[in-house]
Amino acid sequence: MYDVLIIGSGAGGGPLALRFSQAGAKVLVLERGPRLQRNDFPEDEVENSMPGFWYPRVADDPHVVISQNNPKPQPSNFGWIATCVGGGTVHMGGFLYRFHPDDFRMRSRFGAYASLADWPYSYDELEPYYVQAEWEVGVSGEPEPSHLGIPRSRDYPMPPLASHPITPAFDRACKDLGLHPFATPRSINSQWYQGRPPCSYCNLCAGFGCRTGAKGSSLEAFIPRAEATGNCTVVPNAMAFEVTVDHRGRATGCRYFDALGQERRARARVVCVCCSAVESARLLLISKSPLFPDGLANGNGLVGRHLQFHAVTTASGQFELKGLDPAVWKHRHPFLGRSLLDHYFLPPEVSSLPKGGVLRFGIPQLQPVALAQRVAESGGLTRWGAPLQRALREYFLEIRTVEFEVFHDYVPNEDTYMELDPQVTNKWGLPAARIYRRPDPHHYTAGLWLQSRGLEVLKAMGAKELKRGALGETAAFLVHGTCRAGHDPETSTLNSYCQTHEVSNLFVVDGSFMPTSGGAAPTLTIIANSFRTADHILARAGQGAWG
Repeated sequence: MYDVLIIGSGAGGGPLALRFSQAGAKVLVLERGPRLQRNDFPEDEVENSMPGFWYPRVADDPHVVISQNNPKPQPSNFGWIATCVGGGTVHMGGFLYRFHPDDFRMRSRFGAYASLADWPYSYDELEPYYVQAEWEVGVSGEPEPSHLGIPRSRDYPMPPLASHPITPAFDRACKDLGLHPFATPRSINSQWYQGRPPCSYCNLCAGFGCRTGAKGSSLEAFIPRAEATGNCTVVPNAMAFEVTVDHRGRATGCRYFDALGQERRARARVVCVCCSAVESARLLLISKSPLFPDGLANGNGLVGRHLQFHAVTTASGQFELKGLDPAVWKHRHPFLGRSLLDHYFLPPEVSSLPKGGVLRFGIPQLQPVALAQRVAESGGLTRWGAPLQRALREYFLEIRTVEFEVFHDYVPNEDTYMELDPQVTNKWGLPAARIYRRPDPHHYTAGLWLQSRGLEVLKAMGAKELKRGALGETAAFLVHGTCRAGHDPETSTLNSYCQTHEVSNLFVVDGSFMPTSGGAAPTLTIIANSFRTADHILARAGQGAWG
C-alpha cells in the first residue's frame, strides 16, 4: 500500500512525485511509456520524427477526430503529447511563461462569451507556486516588463540564455514601434544548476530530447530527485486502464498492464491522475463501476467536456545577407529568444473577445530535412530538380530567416469535447478517445491581427520578404480542460485543489483542470498548480485525512 499513486510523470505528475517524496510519503509513479536516457535521444531529425517514438502509433492507440471540416471519424495521433517518463516536458521547447492575472478571471472580465469561466482561485494564490516551479525546474530569463501587470515576488534563478548577435537589431526595431521585448523564459540551464550542465546550444531543441541534460524536464528536474529520497518508485511501460474504488466510492488504486502485457494492481491512499487532458478523461470514463456507471467522478456528465487545445499563429521574415554585416548575420547561434506581451489584449474593435497572446520570436532550428521540405513547398509551389537546388542554395547561403509564433487562447465551447469512441479500440481492447473539434472564429480573427503585428516588427528590422504562416490553427500538443475546476459541483468536475467533487481521495492534476487555456504556453502553470495541489494533499494528510 502506497500513500500516493501518480498515473503519469509529466508536468502534472512530476512535481507531485517530488513534493510527496521529499515530505516522506511513499509514492508510486506509473508511466505508460519507456524511460529514456540522454543518449537515447536521436541526433537525427528523421529518427526523432518516426511514428511511435514520442507517442503511440495510430494503429496501436489512435485518437479519433471529428472536426467541423471533416465530419467523418479520422483515426490520428491528434491530441497526443509524449508517452515516456517525463511526458511532453522531455521534448518541449521549454517556453515557460506565467499567465496574466486576467487569465484567471476571463468570464468576469469578458462576460458570457462561448463557455468562458473564471478559475476557482486567483493569480495571487498561484504566484508563490509560480516561484517554486521556476526554481525547481530551473528557468533562465528576465522578468516581464513591469507595466504589463504580471506581478512577481522573485526573479528567475538563472540569467537568460545567450542569444544571436541580431538580437540588438530586433530590440531596436521593437522599441521604435513602442514595444517592450524581453528574454524568453526557458526551462534550459544558462549555467550549471541542480547538478545539470548548461545548454550546449545545439540545433536539436524544441521537439527533441536534450542529450546534454540542460532542459528542465520532469525526467531531469523532478523524477531523479524524487527517487533519491528513497520514497519514490517509478514503473515505466505501465498502461493504467482502470482507477479502482471500494464499496464506499473511495479510490483504492488502479489496474494496469505491465511491460509484458500482464495485468497488475496498485493500491494507494490517494490517487492522482496526470495523463494529459485527453488521456486523463479517457481513464476516468473507462473506469466504470456500479457506483459510477457513467465513468468515475462523472455524475454530472462533464468529464471530457470543455476540451481545449491552444490556438497558434505563425509567420516569418527573410533577410538578404548581401550588404549585411557578415559577423552578425552569418552567425549560426540557434537562439534569438525574444518575446512580446504588448498584444496580450486586443483593441476592442478587432474581435468580440478582446484577448490576444504572446509573440515568441526565434530562428528556425537548423534541420536540413525539415527546412528543405519547407523550401520545396513554399509559395504554393512544389519545386523539383534544378529549381529546388537554386532555392535551397538561396535559403541556406544567401538569406537568414527570423520567425515567430503566437500563443493565443483556444476558446472553450460546447462543441469541442471528447468521449469514448463507440467502435474504435486500442491494442489493449480499450475504447479510443473520440475528439470533437469546432474552433471558435475568434482564433482566426485574433490570429490575423496578431500576425500582422509581428510582421511589422520584422519589416522594421529590414526583412525583404514577409511570409504569413499558420493562422489561428490548433496546437494539438497543448491540451486542457476536460475536468474543469470550479466551486460548483454541478458545473465542474474538480474543486480548486484538483480534487474530484465525487471522490475525495481522487485528484486530476494536469491540464485537465484548466477552465480556460490562457494566452501563453501553459506548462509552467500546470507545474505550479501541481505544487499547490501537493501542498493541499500533504496538509490534509498531516491532519490524518489522505484526500
